Amino acid sequence: MSGAGGMPGAGGMPGAGGMPGAGGMSGAGGMDSRWQHGGMRSDDLRAVEWAGAAIRLIDQRLLPVRLAYLNIDDVDALVEAVRGLAVRGAPALGAVGALGVVVAMRQGRRQGWSADRLAVEIDKVRRARPTAVNLAWGVDRVLPLVAGGTPAGQDAVLSAALELIAEDEAGNHEIGRLGADWILARVSRRPVRVLTHCNAGFLATCGWGTALGVVRELHARGALEVVYADETRPLLQGSRLTAWELAADAIPHFVQADAAAASTIVGGLVDVAIIGADRVAANGDIANKVGSLGVALACQDAGIPFVVAAPESTLDPATATGADIQVELRDGEEVLCVGGVRVAPEGSRGFNPAFDVTPARLVTALVTQARVLEVSAGQLP
Repeated sequence: MSGAGGMPGAGGMPGAGGMPGAGGMSGAGGMDSRWQHGGMRSDDLRAVEWAGAAIRLIDQRLLPVRLAYLNIDDVDALVEAVRGLAVRGAPALGAVGALGVVVAMRQGRRQGWSADRLAVEIDKVRRARPTAVNLAWGVDRVLPLVAGGTPAGQDAVLSAALELIAEDEAGNHEIGRLGADWILARVSRRPVRVLTHCNAGFLATCGWGTALGVVRELHARGALEVVYADETRPLLQGSRLTAWELAADAIPHFVQADAAAASTIVGGLVDVAIIGADRVAANGDIANKVGSLGVALACQDAGIPFVVAAPESTLDPATATGADIQVELRDGEEVLCVGGVRVAPEGSRGFNPAFDVTPARLVTALVTQARVLEVSAGQLP
């Protein structure tokens, strides 16, 4: 172990799920260095977009060291990108689901798939990750338009997918407005100090962000003092992604260890916690990145609001309670390694749930693009 940072190795790439090599995925020419030179703000970029013949993704595994893109025109490559976290975040996965149907239809026409084979390949996209409801929602929204994979069906699916993307970005701005209004009506201190966990910014959505959309709105109103961004182990979405977005928009922030969150909250250093969500059960229970539950418990103890910002598409009335949510268990190597370097003894096993479930009684407010529900007070989705 060397130097102040102590951790050698890996150019900013977190552990398992490194660079892809599958056919149908390309990215070497997708580098854009303007970000690091101050030439871009977050609203210049899109995590997910359609590039004429392929899905274009920011490869989030490489951030913040490099801004590079993947162009994907193959179902297996898309599934690999989703499972490997090149793209992540519930709303962004909704867009990937819808555009993934286009990818499957185009590939099927190239390779002469039957209707049954096309259905199987679309289902691969739908099931690539289990916890975030938006991935399946995005597929299901465009599925009635497939029409057996015909060119007319393909055009209709693409049009619907692009509409979904535009709706998400517009909805995120509304989430930001409603969330900021609610917080400023209930938090007396000015300017407001915020804690957030994982990444729920533009990288997790089709633009602007959900939790970070609220943060950006507070900042635009001159009502934000600082953000405490949990690093979000094991893959560091907070320090790699959220801090990257905040720095780009010149929003004051600290990156802190996840283990510091409770003391930051209980010690009176923040006024509100704002997070995103991957699934909201009918009873108001929230699935989000592991570590969210600890933040909620600390907020309850400190008597400050715990706010969840998510689009209506993340609400899942078919899931009765959080106990019914399938929590993805990822490769233990992600916990045992940092930057490709093993930090635990050989023989140790890693336990790596990607999400946890926060009970509705701890959720002060759920902000969507349509409404604010005070969940712990009994207002259910």
